[in-house]
Amino acid sequence: MSVSVEAGTSRPRQARATRTLTVTGLNHALHDGYTDLIYVLLPVWQAEFALSYGLLALLRGLYAGAMAGLQIPVGRIAERIDGKIILIAGTALSALGYVFAGFSGGVIGLGLALALSGAGSSTQHPIASAAVSRAYGAAARGPLGIYNFSGDLGKAAIPALTSILLVIMSWRHTLLVLAFAGLLVAICIALWMPSVGKGAEHKATAASRRDGAGGGFHWLLAIGILDTAVRMGFLTFLPFLLRDKGASLPTNGLALALVFIGGAPGNSPVAGSASASARCAPCSSPKAARRR
Repeated sequence: MSVSVEAGTSRPRQARATRTLTVTGLNHALHDGYTDLIYVLLPVWQAEFALSYGLLALLRGLYAGAMAGLQIPVGRIAERIDGKIILIAGTALSALGYVFAGFSGGVIGLGLALALSGAGSSTQHPIASAAVSRAYGAAARGPLGIYNFSGDLGKAAIPALTSILLVIMSWRHTLLVLAFAGLLVAICIALWMPSVGKGAEHKATAASRRDGAGGGFHWLLAIGILDTAVRMGFLTFLPFLLRDKGASLPTNGLALALVFIGGAPGNSPVAGSASASARCAPCSSPKAARRR
């Protein structure tokens, strides 16, 4: 009897965990795609607004800076508000930022719109990864690998889609189409994602600090900083190098997609489980699970 009762209670829990992983994976793909479609648009914006390379790099930096700088404040807010609500609001805000970018009349408006979209994307990593970790508990390493892998799929698919859309419509209409997709993802989160609860990111971070004290966190941090700096610098100027070689917009999008696909195996469900555990899974270890 106890076995049947335990099985009956585990099925709803597994279903909730699966829904959490599916929706957060979709959301991760969207936000990573939103982040990297900017590379495809940089040559277009240079032609539209007569921008220097320095200003183009600044536009890219506004999005990335807003996204990175607001992740810690988002974690604080998640201590008081259900993380699901924050994800919905952040995804909608990110989509709204691209709506404003599509209607921008100059570089200042474009920069503010990109900063707004980056602020919306800041909600994704701290809340969604903690939600997956809480949903799966001690078994979270594999699902976290899938979650990370979904982001690479978005990086590959959305910039490639953007380059194709730019062939058949203006960049402003392209951004409106992509913003509409973001609003659809926000609706999916509202309808299908289980509640995350308050303090999800805080609990995950606190457990990670306790279990990871004295470990290789500082090495991982240094590697992450170097990786991001080199990758952003390379990808910012790659479309211009390809353009000068006579590449078309679809070719630019394909080249970016190949770069991101090349990095996807490191975040695959198998290989990514180790990476995910380094980032988030200390909060899902058996010892951390007992604390919760």
